[in-house]
Amino acid sequence: MEKLEYRSAASHAEAGNAPAMKVKLLSAAANATTYIISFFKGDEVVSGLAGFALEYGVKSAHFQGIGSAFSVELGWFDFDRLEYEVIKVGIAEVTSLNGNITWYQDKPVVHAHATASERGGLVKGGHLLTMNVGPTVEVIVTVEPTLLNKKLNPEFNATMIDYDL
Repeated sequence: MEKLEYRSAASHAEAGNAPAMKVKLLSAAANATTYIISFFKGDEVVSGLAGFALEYGVKSAHFQGIGSAFSVELGWFDFDRLEYEVIKVGIAEVTSLNGNITWYQDKPVVHAHATASERGGLVKGGHLLTMNVGPTVEVIVTVEPTLLNKKLNPEFNATMIDYDL
């Protein structure tokens, strides 16, 4: 029997692990800016989105995407352990990628959920921990002007948006 792996709900990806990532401005309006970000072989998506937030001065954003990956790690939140049970997915079509970017302790936080289809169409989904890109993952990001910060909620050992800041 395979031993279960767990990850903290309070940990967040560090920027800098998406060297082939490309960004293009799609539109700029008075209150929002929209970009397309393309990730390529070897890029890690969560890290790349955190790096994008740092480089482009993102205060908050939301995004959606699709693509393919060589590997994906999803998380299912275990309320007894207050950690994510890791769900490993091999080569997959990324059928949905959605989330937001906020800030915690002066670092960008990417909160994403994804579904990924393995060969034969079996779909797995959950909180996105890591996504290592195959040929490409394409993400549309809308950047908003309002700063959103997170704080640690000790009841769940997870960071959540702080509406009092």
